Amino acid sequence: MSREEVDEFLAAERTCRVATTAGDGRPHVAPLWFVWDGECLWLNSIVKSKRWSDLRRDPRIAVVIDAGEQFHELRGVEISGAVEVVGEVPRTSTPDELVAEAELLFARKYMGGDHFIADGGHAWLRIKADEVVSWDFRKNAALQQWSR
Repeated sequence: MSREEVDEFLAAERTCRVATTAGDGRPHVAPLWFVWDGECLWLNSIVKSKRWSDLRRDPRIAVVIDAGEQFHELRGVEISGAVEVVGEVPRTSTPDELVAEAELLFARKYMGGDHFIADGGHAWLRIKADEVVSWDFRKNAALQQWSR
């Protein structure tokens, strides 16, 4: 995908899968909502979750966002890097410019408006991508012919 296609895809898709590493080295994968600000991926994570404890111990992360039903329709983005905790933990309703843009994007994407509601159990994680990999099988002419 082009940079513009990646931005559009990440703005439209709603669920990602977050991969972390447990203390014993086992992988842990969990679905989560996310927002993309054009440079960083933001996750609003429960602070009493396995994901949170994994990432506090080892901030390395991989996130996959994908779509498509049939093989020839598959497309997606994988983002890997390290997370950074941004803002208060857990997040309350105190105004915070550090997370204001992420909260506005999140509110518009998932809450249907401009008002983000902090529940006191979540906090913000920001991923500055070390690597972004994308794919779009819909662009493969051979697969499109096979699908008919």
